[in-house]
Amino acid sequence: MGNGVMANLIVRNLDPRIVDALKRRAARHGCSAEAEHRALLESVLLRPRRKSFAEVLAEMPNVGRDEDFDRIEDKGRTRRVLD
Repeated sequence: MGNGVMANLIVRNLDPRIVDALKRRAARHGCSAEAEHRALLESVLLRPRRKSFAEVLAEMPNVGRDEDFDRIEDKGRTRRVLD
């Protein structure tokens, strides 16, 4: 909460399978179900939002015209580097 004050959260009416999965996960991580619950909430709710593919593409700089990237046929005149 930023100011040092912690809040409490009570979650009711959970499917028993969720509670069991939380307890198993907590046991794997060597902590209590309550600590695991806190860690899960933090990881899901406070992690940075991932950018969509469209957002990443939109952020790419304009580095030239389409013609600058046309494939040039060499017709065998240049030495092949990887042969």
